[in-house]
Amino acid sequence: MPPRSTSTIDVDGVALELAIERKSVKNVNARLSGSALSVSAPRSMPQEAVDEAVLELARRLLRRAHANRVNEAEDALKLACEVAKRFPKEPYIQRVVFVTTQRKRWGSYSTRTKTVRLNAAVRRMPRWVLEAVVAHELAHAFHADHSPAFWDLLLRVCPESERAEAFLAGVSWLAHNREGLPAVEQEILG
Repeated sequence: MPPRSTSTIDVDGVALELAIERKSVKNVNARLSGSALSVSAPRSMPQEAVDEAVLELARRLLRRAHANRVNEAEDALKLACEVAKRFPKEPYIQRVVFVTTQRKRWGSYSTRTKTVRLNAAVRRMPRWVLEAVVAHELAHAFHADHSPAFWDLLLRVCPESERAEAFLAGVSWLAHNREGLPAVEQEILG
């Protein structure tokens, strides 16, 4: 029987029951079921490398589980279809998903798959911000760039877009600069 170890680990504030099984595999593999993380790792892999791989895989699986919960809880497609009706010619939308993998964007739209992807953080923002992000992405169905024609269309279908851009810029600034603020200012900001 292959060596097996169990422990509890904390991954970004989430407690997971970790079970690692050493066996004849080439790579580290992991499955997350609720709060149980099952890992298989090569027998010959150093423990430090296994620990590093487990942390990376756990983070990825937790992000995926969070995205799945978010997408079950929201009817984002309905919202996007409501926003699409504001356009002179309604863009076709097949799918809308909240994702946890976008780090530099609030959203994206694929003209090929007709899928709108939204940063999961946008889901908790005011509805007018969410609608503006959706409108921005749908405007890319007509203009792939951020040309004057793009902005003209966007502002016609969503006059709140400039306000939402300012809101998102503030959120981004705070997310990137919060740790550098004095403790008293961090406390004031919540």
